[in-house]
Amino acid sequence: MPRAAKEKMPKEKPVRKTKERATRRKKDPNAPKRGLSAYMFFANDNRDKVREENPGISFGQVGKMLGDKWKALSDSERKPYDEKAAADKKRYEEEKAKYQAGGDDEEEESS
Repeated sequence: MPRAAKEKMPKEKPVRKTKERATRRKKDPNAPKRGLSAYMFFANDNRDKVREENPGISFGQVGKMLGDKWKALSDSERKPYDEKAAADKKRYEEEKAKYQAGGDDEEEESS
């Protein structure tokens, strides 16, 4: 039988196996906030300037412009933001250590 005269059988769709979603633990609201990156300190300082220079700019375009400005910075211009990020990282690590030390005591008491 020629190929053109042959009727095509519809392909069976594969049966998808449903995966049960893994339940995530709720984040503790008392947990310390993560440290900001150098770029985030830069973006926070310059976001308003970019909006003033470009009125009516969209949210995504603000992010693009901030990213371009960040890439154009020299190492000496980035240094203050890197220092802020290092200080914030140190703050986070200290708060995390205190939080974990305090959290261990609470778990033992509730058990």
